[in-house]
Amino acid sequence: MDDFFAVGPLTGRIARLEPLSYQHVLGLVAAAQAGRERYALTDVPGDEEEAHRYVQRAVEGQADGSIVAFAVVDPRDDRVVGSTRFCYFEHWRWREAYRRRPAGMPDACELGGSWLALHAQRTGINRAAKLLMLEVAFDRWQLHRVRLRTDARNERSRRAIAGIGATLDGVMRADSAGYDGTIRDSASYSITEQDWPQVRKKLELSLLR
Repeated sequence: MDDFFAVGPLTGRIARLEPLSYQHVLGLVAAAQAGRERYALTDVPGDEEEAHRYVQRAVEGQADGSIVAFAVVDPRDDRVVGSTRFCYFEHWRWREAYRRRPAGMPDACELGGSWLALHAQRTGINRAAKLLMLEVAFDRWQLHRVRLRTDARNERSRRAIAGIGATLDGVMRADSAGYDGTIRDSASYSITEQDWPQVRKKLELSLLR
C-alpha cells in the first residue's frame, strides 16, 4: 500500500502537482495573500505558522494513508499557486465472491482541500490539476467513484466543480463544522468510473481552448 499513496509529481501543460512538503510553506503563504475574503469558507493558511501546521497535517495524513496532498505549481514560473488533495478513502465491505480488487485497496475517495491563488483562478490551472488527479483516481487506482464536496454557500467553488463535469448528488445538511464557525451544509458532487471517459474528454477539450 505504500506504493499506492506514492503519487507525483504529476505534470501537465499548465499545472504541476508536487507532493506537499515543508519546502512549500513559503510558497503557500505567498499564494494565499491576495483576495483573502474569497477564502472565508475554505481552509487556506494565512501566515507562515498556519502554513507549517497545514503542511504538517498533510504529511501526517500521508504517513497514515488518510491523505495524499499536493502543492499546485504553475510550471511556467515554478510558483506555488495553491493546494489540493485526495482524502476520505473508502473501503467498501464486499462479499469475497464479488471482490474485484485486492483487500485493503480503497474503492472510492474524495478530492478536496482545493484552493488557488487569486491570480491563478479562471486560468485553466484548476481544470488541469483536476484532470491529473482524476487520471490517477480512475486510470491508476481504478476507483469506482470520486466525490467532491464544498460548503453549499460557496457558489464559486460549486461552479468550478460542476465545470469539470461532476454531477450534483445533493446537499448534505449539517454535514460538518464550517471554516467560519457555522454548522456547514455541503453540496456533494461525484464522478463515477462510468462518467470518467466523458469527463476526461470534456476536460481535455476545455484545456485546448
